Amino acid sequence: MTEQPIRKLAVLLHADVVGSTALVQLDETLAHQRIQDTFRRLSEAIARHNGIAHEIRGDALVAEFSRASDAVSASLAFQAANAAHNEKLADDIRPAVRVGIAMGEVVVADNTVTGEGVVLSQRLEQLSEPGGVCIQGAAYETVPRRLPFNYENLGERELKGFDAPVRAFAVTLKAGEQIPSPASGESAKFLLDRVKRPAIAVLPFANMSGDPEQEFFADGIAEDLITALSKYHWFLVIARNSTFTYKGKAVDLAEIGDALGARYVVEGSVRRAGNRVRVTAQLIDTTTGGHIWAERYDKDLTDIFEVQDEITQAIALSVEPEIGAAERDRARNRPPENLGAWELCQRGFWHYHHMSADDMVEAHRLFSRARDLDSDFAPAHYGDAVAHNMDILHGYSEDYDASLQSAMALALKGVALDEKDPMAQAVLGRVQYYAGDHVSSVETLNRAIALSPNLAYAYYGRGFTLAMWNRPRDAIADFDMAERLSPADPLLWAFYSLRAWVYLQLGEFDDAIRWATKCAALPNSTFWPYWTLTVAHFMKGNLESARQARETLFAMQPEFSIAFVHKALRIADLDAMRPLFDKMVEAGIPEH
Repeated sequence: MTEQPIRKLAVLLHADVVGSTALVQLDETLAHQRIQDTFRRLSEAIARHNGIAHEIRGDALVAEFSRASDAVSASLAFQAANAAHNEKLADDIRPAVRVGIAMGEVVVADNTVTGEGVVLSQRLEQLSEPGGVCIQGAAYETVPRRLPFNYENLGERELKGFDAPVRAFAVTLKAGEQIPSPASGESAKFLLDRVKRPAIAVLPFANMSGDPEQEFFADGIAEDLITALSKYHWFLVIARNSTFTYKGKAVDLAEIGDALGARYVVEGSVRRAGNRVRVTAQLIDTTTGGHIWAERYDKDLTDIFEVQDEITQAIALSVEPEIGAAERDRARNRPPENLGAWELCQRGFWHYHHMSADDMVEAHRLFSRARDLDSDFAPAHYGDAVAHNMDILHGYSEDYDASLQSAMALALKGVALDEKDPMAQAVLGRVQYYAGDHVSSVETLNRAIALSPNLAYAYYGRGFTLAMWNRPRDAIADFDMAERLSPADPLLWAFYSLRAWVYLQLGEFDDAIRWATKCAALPNSTFWPYWTLTVAHFMKGNLESARQARETLFAMQPEFSIAFVHKALRIADLDAMRPLFDKMVEAGIPEH
């Protein structure tokens, strides 16, 4: 029976034997046997690293991966083993392989994979040296910098069949290092123990429609969800090739957690009736069996791929913050002496989100301890940087310049350790704002958004910079996006507070009051909404409400003044804000 074609984005590996014709001329039978043995060993390396060797085309092999890091690891592991294997051969029939790796859209059917990604990986393979590996720039961007690989930039290359030049890199293993263990089975447990981050497995969604034609839609939801969740750097996502081995099987989630090294599992189902589809999904903690989150989505199938994308994004946006909240609670409830670097950071973020001066002191202590345990752990650096930001914003710091210098050093270190971590980039963008470099702030936050279009903190950070740079309408759009992406975010009070301040700038006092009131009602809100309420009520003539807001403001922050605002917010365009500051003075807020 012909397999239903599947169109998707994948990482493709194309490998061929260098000079195969010359080898055949030496001894046709022996050369054929050794080439086949070479591809057998390469296929085994691919399988060990969560890849699928789809087909062998003469003297070439095509394989598919979910992650570029797995493709590179498989290739380098094979090349090292193949070089050692060939060294032992007594004759000159020594098949050497070159490998190209690229990301692209492909169609998979009947164990055959076709599409632009295959062609691109083949063109890149032709740039590789015998025994070497060449990787596309876009795939290179997705490989975590913590992995022990060296990259030689081959520049922009004109490739046959492609209109635009393609950036390429030659990849080798760093001297003295070992190929990373593949993230599945027992090796997944080892990796999880080493980095102390949680792992999540997305199981194949069950097709409840009774219609085999809907199988591809159910599989597509799970595959796209794996891809979407993989964009978050702070947890591991088990590869599709491991999770899909459970397709169609009755499973025990605790056993899956043990087998895959996954603390969390997403499972779900798809049911279609006519032109309507219902997708259910739930997030489960495999260590307790407890349900953390569940949701149901009902959609009209006007465009099946659009619906698939919409549902995938909705699930990913819900799952990521739920895992974050669960991890912070897990760390907070464990004995401090048993915490590793990852858990210390999670506990640090828990205190950070509670915003008090004492909480911020404890956050700094925990991030510092995390760095003592693992100086190369990026979140331990940028987590401390963002806590310094809050010291500046809330007046907790006794030396603003020292806090800013510490924040900048920590944020830069976080990016240096993992420049592809969107949160590291977002925190650096926030610190650059406080340093007065508003252009770099926006550029860096744009970079964070490009790395993770669903990162609410990056939109909030960019909105903050734009609001203080006298671009209020653009700021509101970013605050809207931040709230849409993370409607239960621990920083929701900040989204609301800044939005209220922007409406105050615009003279839209009813909206300023509405958003500041919503902000003040949140349990971890600080004194900031009350200065907006003070001025907005004063401007509307609500003098009693203004007085009450002002009293609450000074009770929460006795040192509040125009000078305090200058110092805490580092406003870029003071001239534009001067009329508003004058009104603040009239409303009873002192200059100093």
